[in-house]
Amino acid sequence: MSSFFTIPGAQKKRKRGPATEAPKKRFAASKPASKPQSKPPSKSAPAPKNRVERDESISGSDSESDGAIDLPDAPESGSESENEGETAAERRLRLAERYLDNVRQEVDEAGFDAEDIDRDIIAERLQQDVAETKGRVYRKIASELAVDQASHTLFRCNTLTTTSVAVCAPYAYTVTKDICLVKWKLQDLPANQFPQTTKRKPKKPPAPPRRQPTKVAMVKGNHKRAKDRNYQGHVADILCVAASQDGKFVVTGGADKRLIIWDAKSLKPQRVFYQHRDAVTGLAFRRGANQLYSSSKDRTVKVWSLDELAYIETLFGHQDQVVDIDALAQERCISVGARDRTARLWKVVEETQLVFRGGSIDKKQKPDIDPRSLAHEGSMDRVAMIDDELFVTGSDNGSLALWSLQKKKPLFILPQAHGLEKPLLPTEASAEVAPNPKIVPPPQPRWITALRTLPYSDLILSGSWDGYVRVWKLSDDKRRIEPAGILGSPSSDLGLVPNGVSSDDSGDEEMANGASESKDAPWSVKGIVNDIALFERGDRGKDGLCVVVGVGKDMRLGMWKKIKGGKNGAVVFEVPRTKASVKEEAPVED
Repeated sequence: MSSFFTIPGAQKKRKRGPATEAPKKRFAASKPASKPQSKPPSKSAPAPKNRVERDESISGSDSESDGAIDLPDAPESGSESENEGETAAERRLRLAERYLDNVRQEVDEAGFDAEDIDRDIIAERLQQDVAETKGRVYRKIASELAVDQASHTLFRCNTLTTTSVAVCAPYAYTVTKDICLVKWKLQDLPANQFPQTTKRKPKKPPAPPRRQPTKVAMVKGNHKRAKDRNYQGHVADILCVAASQDGKFVVTGGADKRLIIWDAKSLKPQRVFYQHRDAVTGLAFRRGANQLYSSSKDRTVKVWSLDELAYIETLFGHQDQVVDIDALAQERCISVGARDRTARLWKVVEETQLVFRGGSIDKKQKPDIDPRSLAHEGSMDRVAMIDDELFVTGSDNGSLALWSLQKKKPLFILPQAHGLEKPLLPTEASAEVAPNPKIVPPPQPRWITALRTLPYSDLILSGSWDGYVRVWKLSDDKRRIEPAGILGSPSSDLGLVPNGVSSDDSGDEEMANGASESKDAPWSVKGIVNDIALFERGDRGKDGLCVVVGVGKDMRLGMWKKIKGGKNGAVVFEVPRTKASVKEEAPVED
């Protein structure tokens, strides 16, 4: 107290300033009370000795007066005072140090030693996180998966065609044409199913692992209550399903124009929306949020907020029914408009849209394919986003197209990704007794009925009715789609060629027409693949990939094709990683 009154008057005048600056200087003086520092708090010239004594006396009085009250929360109050007085550069430095400490802690928990840290593990993680936030392709996972060693299991519950599949690990949700919503629990990996609780060596051999998913719950609609507006259920075919990442919501849409929000745990309806004027054909959640996008045959895309269970807005622009939709982390979505042959990227915040026009074919001549089999694109049916700059579409002419936001035309077109149909016999094509073989029409390509990507990676999956789920990968320059194999089948057995058509052809006539016919195998998906869902096992997919495929005897939106001997249900594939990829994981630099 005496030091304060002994300060000369000149120093007191220099001390005075605006009323708003006085608390800041006192706060800065109290900084050493919570955390001692070597540097003096003042940034001006060195003060005389009595000035230092005065500051110490003031800081001491503050700490003594507040210490009895704030003693339990001393660390928090100290950190708050530090954050209040720091500059923008100091704040960035503090956040960077905190991030590095968290990464070091994760690395230490994983069991790495100092040598592993010295090999730039932290630098690799930083590069991956930056690339992920910017929406770039940052992982080459297609070459790290043992696609040919994938195991498969069929599961069903006596329903009609499965139209859509959604996954929120460890649960899967399927919807069918007979108005059923079924919740399944997927089995853990065999190594995690029966953990050993004691150190003793078991006397009995281990039990065989369970592969069949178990049915948890099932909800069935009632078509007889179509006119009842108070009925909280579907009254017609359910065409699509989506599950939120946080595991709270499951959303279904159907031919009854209804969009229903379900509680994921109990499958109890929470809200029914009637805003769509026609069948709801597609659903997509925004990654990391409960914002939902829905597409419909009424040619619109609608935006919903499930946190408030509210409708937000409607997006117009398509000239035909919107049959599929997809979204990633940014507040935007992409949809395809069937026979208007356009894909539209909707920027919700900017209230703008980008239009990408299809309808083109690969003009390169195929020596082993009849030119008449290279059909033009009539309907754009499927879409999936690779990252925030690239997406892929599938069409009724059997082609996969790679698109970039920087170009209105596709970067690359992969024709006949799932091969051609069997050619008709002359007696099937004509009613004449001895028809001319020239009147036989050329075989037509199989449609792309399902399409899915692993976001922010180079992995692409597609399905049709050829009995296979085909795996594709994005090239290193991100301008081509290349074959990566078939789920559950060595690629050498099917003789894949660059255009995805099997070379195991029988007969010169089939080879001339470009038809591909392979023998049925036990791992074949019997039926039409209507939807694909997937998720990674373990941290960043270190334990492989789980793929759930919805199959049926007929197509999702109609009865244009019916497969004899097909099965209604779903198939789960467990794709392990290769041994080399488990040891090291190389990031991609953009």
